[in-house]
Amino acid sequence: MMGLESYFAILFGFMIVTTSPGPANIAVASVTMSKGRQSGFVFALGLSFGLAFWGVVAAAGLGATLSEAGLLLRGLRLVGGLYLLWLAFCSMKSSFRSASSISHEISGGGLFAQGLMLNLSNPKSVMAWMAALSLGLGVNSSTIEVVSATLLCVAYGFANFFGYALAFSTNGMASGYRRVRRWVDGIAAGLFAVAGLGLIRSAFIR
Repeated sequence: MMGLESYFAILFGFMIVTTSPGPANIAVASVTMSKGRQSGFVFALGLSFGLAFWGVVAAAGLGATLSEAGLLLRGLRLVGGLYLLWLAFCSMKSSFRSASSISHEISGGGLFAQGLMLNLSNPKSVMAWMAALSLGLGVNSSTIEVVSATLLCVAYGFANFFGYALAFSTNGMASGYRRVRRWVDGIAAGLFAVAGLGLIRSAFIR
């Protein structure tokens, strides 16, 4: 049976991937700053459902992996760790780029659909999900534990996107973010690297 520390590991890994600046978070910030809080919330809802979809896909695949063999789980952890290291590289590279070069222009109308499609069009989210879930799940994890861990991450995904919309609807947040964005990207790169190395290490520990 999974302990609280396993759920914490999963949630922490998912938080690192979800909270760090990326296309979805930058997009919801852009929508909120240009169209207001309500529009940001609608866009955030679409992003959240798109993220939840890939969570269900990942949980189903991971559940099948766990039921087959521990060797497959170790392979999944290795690949997931390498993916996190790739995200670390991308975040570090982003910290050297100007904000204008990574901003996303969102057109009017259909904000929920745009948010939904933005995350549905990113199948790499499955790998991010699996990397996070693999941090706390083991060969003996039950279906209920896989589902409960996934729901925990889904809930955080909703809170993250709505939190971004709420934060960037406040006065002064946009200018403050632009001043510290490079530092945020650099810190995110470090967290990705630590999590990735930890996941790779766990792949070789029985």
